[in-house]
Amino acid sequence: MKRNIGRADRLLRVIIAAIIALLFLNGTIGRTWGLVLMVIAIVLVLTSLFRFCPLYRLGGIDSCRKKP
Repeated sequence: MKRNIGRADRLLRVIIAAIIALLFLNGTIGRTWGLVLMVIAIVLVLTSLFRFCPLYRLGGIDSCRKKP
């Protein structure tokens, strides 16, 4: 797997996942939507840990900084 997620993208994914988790645990998001969003949050965290996003690969997107 070639890395295709850059540093800023990884940070943004973790922040979004944390916000979703906080809203779910706080009870702001309902149970059904909360579970759906928690699955999305888990996917965001996993893709940021592995630095690879299959959707980015399909779309030809690469947010990694290019080496000169």
